Amino acid sequence: MTPRHDPRLKAFASDNYAGVHPEILQAVAAANGGHQIAYGEDVYTEAMQAVFQRHFGETARAWPVFNGTAANVVSLRSMTAQWEAVICAESAHINTDEGGAPEVAGGIKLLTVPTPDGKLTPELIDRQAWGFGDVHRAQPKVVSISNTTELGTLYTAAEIAAICAHAHDLGLLVHLDGSRITNAAAALDVPLCALSTDAGVDVLSFGGTKIGLLYGEAVVVLNPDAATGVDYLRKTFMQLSSKMRFVSVQFEALLSGDLWLRNARRANAMARRLADAVRDIPGVELARPVEANAVFAVLPGDAAERLRKRFRFYTWDESTGEVRWMCAFDTTEEDVDAFAAALAEELRATDGDH
Repeated sequence: MTPRHDPRLKAFASDNYAGVHPEILQAVAAANGGHQIAYGEDVYTEAMQAVFQRHFGETARAWPVFNGTAANVVSLRSMTAQWEAVICAESAHINTDEGGAPEVAGGIKLLTVPTPDGKLTPELIDRQAWGFGDVHRAQPKVVSISNTTELGTLYTAAEIAAICAHAHDLGLLVHLDGSRITNAAAALDVPLCALSTDAGVDVLSFGGTKIGLLYGEAVVVLNPDAATGVDYLRKTFMQLSSKMRFVSVQFEALLSGDLWLRNARRANAMARRLADAVRDIPGVELARPVEANAVFAVLPGDAAERLRKRFRFYTWDESTGEVRWMCAFDTTEEDVDAFAAALAEELRATDGDH
């Protein structure tokens, strides 16, 4: 079949735009042929469990699901009773970009906290960690953080440990939305467990799609006492894959060696290269620190619209002209240089208009 798109074209809108890493495709092909028991009782899912335990500890158990929203909803629902709530940053993905799924599908009350950089702290958690025993208030039960955050910032292992210690002292559990935890670990040069198990995180939503998988995320329970009924909730939320071997083998390929690290390092490096390439272009203002694979900048609106016709990307804040550029595992130096050159050209055109 002839491709219906030009495979040479890249975008800077989302790391979800990227294709599948060739090593992942090879793993899927290797798992094909013959019959394997359905619904997760296959040899590939068994091998996947061992790989997750190698990264996250012997008590860790992973449940593959189809997408990140499901990973978050299943995780949070397994950690909360119907009368309990989740504390998160106002900018958190579960609050801003999941179509209300935690509330509508999961029935979970979100207690949000404004943050300057997308990150919670023990002090910020305390703004919503109150009303325990008050029948009129949804009871705080879980603190949910994202690494990386929606604003491209990172939590260090020490920051996560401080959050977990504070939350646990309050009788709260901690969930980590790790759709880009590989990028965070690569940027900080620490193992995945340092940002999760070792820091005290109870349940992790592990991201695969953004780092090279065809599809698939995982609910990873790190503390067996923190979550109940994940088997049943995954089915209830329509996330139980019948041919699960094709999801599980992707995680095995990603995590059994250093593929996750190679992919994350490249995406992060390309974001740094992009920031360096555009920071001195007249008319460009970098809006936030570049800590992983996201670059935020403020551009004149007309230049952004013209550039978007050549390279797709998203406007982050219409009121300020802030845009977001994401780099992926398959972003190349040539892609970045071409984008920076096009940006400079469009900004020169803007200056010429005036």
